[in-house]
Amino acid sequence: MNLITQFGFEPLYTTLHWIIAIIGICLFRYAFKQTFIELTKVGQHEGIHKRTMVIGGGQACKMLLKELESANDSPAVKDVPFEPVCIIDDNRLKIGSKVQGIEIVGSSNEIPKFVESLNIEQIIFAIPSAIEEERKRVLDICAETKLPIKIIPFLSELMFDDQKKTLLSQIRNIKTEELLGRDPIKFDNQNIRSFINNKICMVTGGGGSIGSELVRQIAKYDPAQIIIVDIYENNAYDIQQELTMQYKDSLNLVTLIASVRDYDRMNQIFEKYKPDIVFHAAAHKHVPLMEVSPMEAIKNNVMGTFNVATLAQFHNVKKFVMISTDKAVNPTNVMGASKRCCEMIVQYLSQQHEGITEFVTTRFGNVLGSNGSVIPLFKRQIENGLPVTVTHPDIIRYFMTIPEAVSLVMEAAAIAHGSEIFVLDMGQPVKIVTLAENLIRMYGKEPYKDVPIKFVGLRPGEKIKEELLMNEEGLQKTENKLIFIGKQTPIDDSIFPSELYKLCDAAKQNNEELAVKALKKIVPTFITPEEFNKNAITATA
Repeated sequence: MNLITQFGFEPLYTTLHWIIAIIGICLFRYAFKQTFIELTKVGQHEGIHKRTMVIGGGQACKMLLKELESANDSPAVKDVPFEPVCIIDDNRLKIGSKVQGIEIVGSSNEIPKFVESLNIEQIIFAIPSAIEEERKRVLDICAETKLPIKIIPFLSELMFDDQKKTLLSQIRNIKTEELLGRDPIKFDNQNIRSFINNKICMVTGGGGSIGSELVRQIAKYDPAQIIIVDIYENNAYDIQQELTMQYKDSLNLVTLIASVRDYDRMNQIFEKYKPDIVFHAAAHKHVPLMEVSPMEAIKNNVMGTFNVATLAQFHNVKKFVMISTDKAVNPTNVMGASKRCCEMIVQYLSQQHEGITEFVTTRFGNVLGSNGSVIPLFKRQIENGLPVTVTHPDIIRYFMTIPEAVSLVMEAAAIAHGSEIFVLDMGQPVKIVTLAENLIRMYGKEPYKDVPIKFVGLRPGEKIKEELLMNEEGLQKTENKLIFIGKQTPIDDSIFPSELYKLCDAAKQNNEELAVKALKKIVPTFITPEEFNKNAITATA
């Protein structure tokens, strides 16, 4: 018999034992729960907060880091995906100092080194005042790290209103146009307004990439009427519905299904609506497809331009604006040669000095995001888990955005006096493979590892590089420092009409061999892509 039994403590002991056991179990469950919650939070923190390098140790950086501190300390703010680890600044005097407790570790040339040594997961470019060249240089270095890159917008783009009160709320991924390595181009809106206001404006190909943007921008300047002409009813319907929803009854909009090939139908439209300004954007533009069907390029591009341009002259249209392409310069394909022929038609009519119509041509490079361009193709490939296909590792192109291209067209039309060909200073050409790599990184993936890039060979009629001017053309400045006038070579009035007739006749007969032969005769700069690319590769070697 032990002491507990001897003194009658057995019931008390049993009760105490149960109480201690229950308390122990409760404490253990509480401790386990709290530990699990803390471990979960740590895991979430590590998953959400990415080790971040900030480029630029100036005021924007200081403001951004303060906002990050406040956001992390505030229970009302959800987790932000940035854990600042270091700052990069090219002012050597700042290196070693700290901004909001974060050290400035080195210059932009050392970005790759610190990315590796500090296990950086993403980069924020925080110099909103950076000039074009410096911005491009630093972003190119950042791109070499193969990390996701986010930016604070240009000073002119920053907005501090009720919706966007902080820098943190304005950090974004690099936009498509920033792959160009330059600021979007600005144009004189006042010139355009006085040109468009209260005018009847016709846009052929008004449902296409360029044409629909032309229609959108024209609508902003209070035209008397907009006439959309397009053979593809779906595109025409889309832009019609978009503008109808936006402007309702305040915009006088007419949408017509018609082909620029049909002279009589186009004449009917001119007679009925009497446009003041014609923007001619209707064209076949897909290089490989036109190599297979050259007669269609001639019928649509050449004959269509001839129809619309001569009708504009006959019906006393004030200005006719032709949309051309850098592929018209020393063309190596049927599409480019057909567009060069279109330029020649417009120039020929201008040389005749008949009627009141002022003829002007605008020539620019590839348009980011347009139908048939590489950006939409690359996006579809990335989003569908497919390899991104690039034709050649050395292929380069000049690029602009659709709004830039359309602004050029409208600005050129506004300042034109007739017979000019306008060329845009598009900055440095862009390697297509670099464009593909940067786009893949915008999706948070690593080129060649997460998304393969395959080189599939140059397509029929494709150049290694494009040009904006032919050898015989020079440049003349305009009021806009980014728009130039190309000096055109005169068209021989004595032979051009007969050669044009032979070209159109061959296309009508669907005689491919005869049509291409006639196209080469009327466009003497039309050469084979093999010859051009051989010379281009030799020149860069």
